Amino acid sequence: MKSLLSSRPVLWFLFLFNLAVMAVAPAVVDGAQAVMTSVGMGVVSLGAGVSLLRTRK
Repeated sequence: MKSLLSSRPVLWFLFLFNLAVMAVAPAVVDGAQAVMTSVGMGVVSLGAGVSLLRTRK
């Protein structure tokens, strides 16, 4: 499972998908749920982005 999650295509998907959800969540959901969704998705996107930067050749 670790090798699958650390592959570049999966990291790009996680980075872009979670970034998009983070941007759209406040428009779709109201209140605290929107804030927590944005924060959670932002953390995952940031983690995937950092992992992409660390593994680049």
